[in-house]
Amino acid sequence: MTWLAAFALWSSLSYAKSAEQIWYNGSILTMNDAQPSAQAIAVTQGKIIAVGNQQEVMKLKNKKTRLTDLKGATLLPGFVDPHSHVSGVGLQAASANLLPPPDGANSSIADIQKTLTDYIKSSENSKKYGGLVMGFGYDDSQLAEKRHPRRDELDSVSSTLPIVIMHQSGHIGVMNSKALELAGITSSSPNPPGGIIVRKANSQEPSGVLQENAYFLALHKVMPTLTEEQSLAMLEEGQKLYLKYGYTTIQDGRSSPDQLKTFIAASKKKRLLADIVSYPDILMTGTDKLLKPPYYHNISRTPQYQNHFRLGGVKVTLDGSPQGKTAWLTKPYYIPPEGEKKDYAGYGVVDDAKLIQVYEQALSNRWQILTHSNGDRATDQMITAMEAAQKKFPHVEVRPVLIHGQVLRKDQVAKIKALGIIPSLFPMHTFYWGDWHRTSVLGPERAENISPTGWVLEQKMIFTTHHDAPVVLPDSMRILSATVTRKTRSGYTLGKNHKVDVLTALKAMTLWSAYQHWEEKSKGSLENGKLADFVILAKNPLQVPESELEKIQVLETIKEGKTIYKVP
Repeated sequence: MTWLAAFALWSSLSYAKSAEQIWYNGSILTMNDAQPSAQAIAVTQGKIIAVGNQQEVMKLKNKKTRLTDLKGATLLPGFVDPHSHVSGVGLQAASANLLPPPDGANSSIADIQKTLTDYIKSSENSKKYGGLVMGFGYDDSQLAEKRHPRRDELDSVSSTLPIVIMHQSGHIGVMNSKALELAGITSSSPNPPGGIIVRKANSQEPSGVLQENAYFLALHKVMPTLTEEQSLAMLEEGQKLYLKYGYTTIQDGRSSPDQLKTFIAASKKKRLLADIVSYPDILMTGTDKLLKPPYYHNISRTPQYQNHFRLGGVKVTLDGSPQGKTAWLTKPYYIPPEGEKKDYAGYGVVDDAKLIQVYEQALSNRWQILTHSNGDRATDQMITAMEAAQKKFPHVEVRPVLIHGQVLRKDQVAKIKALGIIPSLFPMHTFYWGDWHRTSVLGPERAENISPTGWVLEQKMIFTTHHDAPVVLPDSMRILSATVTRKTRSGYTLGKNHKVDVLTALKAMTLWSAYQHWEEKSKGSLENGKLADFVILAKNPLQVPESELEKIQVLETIKEGKTIYKVP
């Protein structure tokens, strides 16, 4: 034990009277550089009171202390989700699973048609939600046809029920004829700003494929109005999935006003088990009026949850997804999408003047702001606008966050460091879409540097790693594996210079993610006074081969000393 660790233990024991709970006989990874590991950890009233040598920690037990024998398992801080959409995961849970392997069984359009047909026959969900048939997670890059399904292919499933299927990126959807009718989309419908209604070849007739704002606006029109109880049940289903993977803090990264109502109702009815932090879309009317107590407190204060819910700031989206070929690039796509010219490089969705206004509003109000930017052209726009806003409001620290940054260039890394922007990167995509990036999206050279964690570490910056659920499952161990190995589906190592060690990858999922949320004083590491938010793993990630990381099982998730998930 180092002298720093001994001092930390002495400090905790000097004021601790007794422990309500003690975990021992396993590996304890603290994410605290002053005391990287421990033999036991003690908790009282949901907070850590001692971490260290088992013999010394056991001095805090009494007749009522609950002892938990880890039996060789590994305990570490609960995972802090740096970016996803828990409200969307609830919708995913109620939808037909159109994901490709390994998370689903859809490798062709015929598979999708069968899955939807079986869903209509066996599920009550479409009846519950006004007859709408929702399918989630198809991926054209993994389909045998290497293209999006079309309206007539969904019409063959049903021409009377509205069918909407969502691309795995969440930025593209396909509607059958009935859904297009409900959305009011016809051959005379213009493309909305920041979106495209894809047409049939040599025609103005909609093919059924909708991109970006065209999809979001249409979906809003066809989605049924849910009762409060239906919305709460959907949220709870989404929450369960996160707990299964060890998350004790969950994000909703682009909340709508209706979703905020659901979170607040869940909070008041005490139906949240993990902490949920929401970032409403700043471009939605009325968002600025939502950021007020009791659910929002200025970031200069310690974040405060109301029954596990709070507002963390705001979100703005600048482009789409590279795997869907709607991200905004400086150079054209390696293979342009169907119907586009060779110089096609995606597109932005917010004009420059508006973005500067948004950033100035965030800084003037001291709101933390998350910026969705996948393509390097969108990131150029983010950098230019943030530079302008910071000149007007210098020395205002809000810890702005770059969400995704998949095509982040090396020259841009130094610029975001200078602006104090935290990169929340997407190395999980090296597994899911790395091969697609190499062969179709970016080409072999550019693809090597997607989600460039190596360049970020060269600049001595922290970063966080996310799953963006429901884009993919909130699988913490697959995030860890992808960040460390950068293996694609085919087994190719994409960007060897961006591989990181296991401990660094774990910090990106715990302590650094807590810092991103302004919660590093209470979460992210196992230290005295912090919340007893834990995850227990079957094996120690520091001691297994890299190839085994994704197979490590989450045994238990603990929030403030209480078990909120345990493996059956």
